Amino acid sequence: MSIWRVILSIICPPLAVLDKGCGSIFITFLLWLCGWVPGVIAALVILNNPER
Repeated sequence: MSIWRVILSIICPPLAVLDKGCGSIFITFLLWLCGWVPGVIAALVILNNPER
């Protein structure tokens, strides 16, 4: 996980997980709509997952 991805996940979480698949983008976007903090947490968890 690069520093640019972390910064992008803080600014706009759905953009940070664009290459992780449609499901990840959808989940992150829904959580981001519910609130900024859940979206950021979801993006960081998805980016930190080594198997994706």
